Amino acid sequence: MTNNDVLRRVRYIFDIDDNGMIAVFAAAGLTVTRSQVSDWLKKDDDADFALCEDQLLATFLNGFINEKRGKREGPAAVPESRLTHNIVFMKLKIALNLQAEDVLEILALGGSEISKHELSAFFRKPGHKHYRECKAQILRNFLKGLQLKYRPAV
Repeated sequence: MTNNDVLRRVRYIFDIDDNGMIAVFAAAGLTVTRSQVSDWLKKDDDADFALCEDQLLATFLNGFINEKRGKREGPAAVPESRLTHNIVFMKLKIALNLQAEDVLEILALGGSEISKHELSAFFRKPGHKHYRECKAQILRNFLKGLQLKYRPAV
């Protein structure tokens, strides 16, 4: 999954308009314009499409955490310069204040049945012996499950 895909899907799932997107970036300390947001959300084959770099998506997700959970005390979180699916997954889990059981339920909604042990492996540090890389399909199914839970078809 590309960063632009994640940005588009989170925007859709939580029904965030352009002003909301600008506010989420601002919550993480980054000022963006409506045209920048629009270019990141365009389809890949559009002439005005702009690639959402890792640091931009990390900033958005940090702002999303701040919007959903409130800013934490102390220095602001520094956005990662290199994102993995594991980090994106973790940031969404934190923003939505989800416990392992909630994440497993959402994954099941999206079509992925995994154990609690497999799930915890995604949230370990990369050097840990039980660390497991989160594949795009797991993240895609998690986002699909979030969509079914937070924005069911009417």
